[in-house]
Amino acid sequence: MKEIRKIIDVYEQIDWAKEKVALASVVNVEESSYRRIGARMLVRSSGLWIGGISGGCLEGDALRRAQQAIFRGEPSKVVYDTLEDDANQIGVGLGCNGRIEVLFTPIDPEEATNEIEALKTITAAEAPSIMLKIIDAPESSNLLGQHLLLTNQQAPAEFGGIDQSRLAVMIAEVAERRKPKVYAVDVGPFDVKLLVEFIRPETRMIIVGDNYDVGAMLGIGKELGWEAFLVGRAKKLTKEMFQLASRVVEYEEADTLPVNDYTAVLLMSHDYNWDKAVLPIFARKKPGYIGMLGPKKRYYKMRDDLREIDLGGIPFLYSPTGLEIGAESPNEIALSIAAEIVAVMRNKAGGSLRLKEGTIHEREFV
Repeated sequence: MKEIRKIIDVYEQIDWAKEKVALASVVNVEESSYRRIGARMLVRSSGLWIGGISGGCLEGDALRRAQQAIFRGEPSKVVYDTLEDDANQIGVGLGCNGRIEVLFTPIDPEEATNEIEALKTITAAEAPSIMLKIIDAPESSNLLGQHLLLTNQQAPAEFGGIDQSRLAVMIAEVAERRKPKVYAVDVGPFDVKLLVEFIRPETRMIIVGDNYDVGAMLGIGKELGWEAFLVGRAKKLTKEMFQLASRVVEYEEADTLPVNDYTAVLLMSHDYNWDKAVLPIFARKKPGYIGMLGPKKRYYKMRDDLREIDLGGIPFLYSPTGLEIGAESPNEIALSIAAEIVAVMRNKAGGSLRLKEGTIHEREFV
């Protein structure tokens, strides 16, 4: 969501009398790729861009392709295939070793439903959204680049020649997987490829605590583009903490903070009684993650003391919080916690990639 917000910010500052723009989007990936489906790059006719579709090996060519799309006024798709040892192929020698499909779409600011205008509607979303996009179709069909954003995950009556019943099955599968997927679909006289993109809402972080280590956690949250709320005594917080938090409340007001499936609650008060008081409040709200600082014995004591809830039966409670990386300083501890939150939100174990068999990412094409 951070990248989407940056693209929207630049888009809203464009002087349309002097410039035009195109959106480059990663719409399919096979094997290895630095960026995955959903990565976006906004290119201006002046040659400036924001966002990215790779680790740097494709952006130069993507700039030229996007400018061509602006000039022609129509979408196009380019396949960057670095699976073969072809010295003339962009990306070879830079470690890509994958097949990446990128859709280049000129953006018309007068079109109320253009993709960036659609993305504006989900920056404050509390739940995931689904983007339907035709990423391959015969040129004569004029379907390439057609898109539809769904904020309620309900299948439309029809899209790109695909009927509601088939769309509903694909949307349900992607919503359950929480990952994008590309489908090859027969629509009668020809086939199309449909990208069903799963767009997560912005991660929300609620930090309970007012000691100096809170600053490190707020800092890494800002870098990741997370929305941060802070629970603590205002008189103990620094000016920087207030600036980094979207909202600050006292301990007694913790129950007023909004929680959804993509909320991470961190109990960092270093005060056993406060943690014991707020843990049941947030446990009832069922966030995606609750992490509690302190040794395992602290968790066991709280489990025994909190008779009204079964801490052992809460799957989203992580205590001690964070991945085991040997963290010692507040910044290292914040890194450890943030990494675990990302792993949990992505349904990953959080282990070393060196020990993983096969590819880093699952194949996303059917």
